[in-house]
Formats: sequence, structure tokens, C-alpha cells
Amino acid sequence: MADIKEHMEVIGADGVHIGTVDRIEGNRIKLTKNDSGERSHKGHHHFVDRNLVAEVEGNKVRLSAIGAVAVTMEQEK
Repeated sequence: MADIKEHMEVIGADGVHIGTVDRIEGNRIKLTKNDSGERSHKGHHHFVDRNLVAEVEGNKVRLSAIGAVAVTMEQEK
């Protein structure tokens, strides 16, 4: 987690864009609101559990899950 920095792109194992790092909170990566999705998800922060991180490569955080699975992120209350 120490290698993960603000504004890094988060991508799924298949290379699909998931979001952009806002910051680290505990064991989770908080994504920016700009990458919050549509409809009821729009304008909310989402989180990715650190256990989904496969590696950090350059300015990208690659997850172990494909994009379609990774977008089942929990929404901030």
C-alpha cells in the first residue's frame, strides 16, 4: 500500500479503468468522486479493498479482479 499514491489510475486485471486513487484509508483505496459511475452511484466515493491489489506498475494500480467484478465496490455511507 505504501507504493500507492494519490491520482494513480486503478485498473482491473483485464486493463479496464476502475477509478483514480483519492487516498488510502485503512486497508482500502478510496477512489475519487469523478470515477463514481452513473445514476445512484454518481457523486459518491467508492473503495477497493487492498486485498484486490495484484501489483503497482508505474502510475497504475492493477487489481487481481477483472473490471466487471471490481466495480462491485462498497459505497461510502
